[in-house]
Amino acid sequence: MRWIYPILANRAVLWLLLVINIAGTIYGYYWYKWQLVDTPAIFLPFVPDSPTASLFFVFVLIAFVLRTNWPLFEALAIVTLFKYGIWAVVMNLLVYRVAGDLDPIALMLIFSHGAMAVQGVLYAPFYRMKVWHLVVAGIWTLHNDVIDYVFFMLPRYPILDLYIPQIGYFTFWLSIVSLGIGYYLCIRKDRFKLNI
Repeated sequence: MRWIYPILANRAVLWLLLVINIAGTIYGYYWYKWQLVDTPAIFLPFVPDSPTASLFFVFVLIAFVLRTNWPLFEALAIVTLFKYGIWAVVMNLLVYRVAGDLDPIALMLIFSHGAMAVQGVLYAPFYRMKVWHLVVAGIWTLHNDVIDYVFFMLPRYPILDLYIPQIGYFTFWLSIVSLGIGYYLCIRKDRFKLNI
C-alpha cells in the first residue's frame, strides 16, 4: 500500500485533487440551496455537512501545495470527510432499501461521498495534528449532531423521515468512530508519518 504515497504527494495530483474538491464543494453547497433558504441564520454553518467537510480538505490541500500543514483543518477534514462520506453512502443505500431503486443522482452521491471518506484517510500520514486539534474537531462534529437531530437541521431525505431517531443514533456513533480513526491514524505515537 505504501507505493501510493509518492503518487499522493505529487504536486500534479495535489493540484488535481484541489480542483476536484473545490468543484465538489461548490456543487455541494448548491445542492443544499433549497434547504439553506429555509434554515434560520444561526444554523447555517451546520446544515451543509458534506460540502463543509470537503471545504476543510480544500484548505488541507492548499497547505500541502504551499508545502506546509494546517493541522486544525487536517483534524476537521479527516473526521468530517470520513463521517459524512460514510453517512451519505449509508443513507443512499437505506433509500434503496426503502424505495427499491436508486436514481443516477443517488449513485453519484454514493460514489462521490465514498471517495470523500477514502481521500481523507489516505492523506492521514501527511497530517501533523495534535490532540487539541482533534478535540476541536470532536466538539464541532458532536455539536453538529445536536444541531441535526435536536433541532432537526439534518440533510433532507423525506423518504427516511420515519427513521430519524435510528439515523440520529447511528450518526452519533459514526462521529465517535470517525474521531477514533482520527486518533489512530494521526495522533498515536507509533503512527505512520510522511512528508509532502
